[in-house]
Amino acid sequence: MRKGVTAAAASLSAVALAAAMAPAASAATNEPPPGRITIEVLTVNGSGCPAGTAAVTPASDDSAFTVTYSDYLAQAGGNSKPTDFRKNCQLALGIHIPQGFTYAIASADYRGFASLANGASGLERANYYYQGMQQTTPISHSIKGKYSDTWQFTDRTPWAELVWKPCGEDRNLNINTELRVDKGSSAPGDTSFMSFDSTDGSVKTVYHFEWKKCPGRR
Repeated sequence: MRKGVTAAAASLSAVALAAAMAPAASAATNEPPPGRITIEVLTVNGSGCPAGTAAVTPASDDSAFTVTYSDYLAQAGGNSKPTDFRKNCQLALGIHIPQGFTYAIASADYRGFASLANGASGLERANYYYQGMQQTTPISHSIKGKYSDTWQFTDRTPWAELVWKPCGEDRNLNINTELRVDKGSSAPGDTSFMSFDSTDGSVKTVYHFEWKKCPGRR
């Protein structure tokens, strides 16, 4: 049994293009802004997150927020249905922050569990973007069977390529995720799966904030 898989990937070229669309922000700060930060789930769509199976919780120190899924699993082989090999979820979040500040998503930690037969493979793909702005290019990670263990991938964005929410504007943060399983050359009776969930419920997706003061804010 192999231990958890860890990988890191930088955002791709679309991030820089999207950043150019946003009004400038200045005065970087490592600390979250004073005041209350709330996150509201506005819409949930996709085969990987049926109604009531996705929850969002902000960190107590406003440094991040977590998304927890309870029914997000893709599988192939065995008695799997033809549509089971791919699951996806699209979340639209309303993130309300104190005036005079803006934020970007600096990194995201994706975790789950996979059981892949010899010859099978699994793929995790994700991206996020602000309402009305150009989508970032999805970042993908893959696992090859034989594998049976937890997995973890981390996507990090360099500071120069961070995409900031335009100052003074309410724009939803859209998060798209996807899991795929390919049975490949595995035996026909073998069932392989990959999920964003674990048996103990401790697996979560964590999105880490970076904060900035808007122009004119001292």
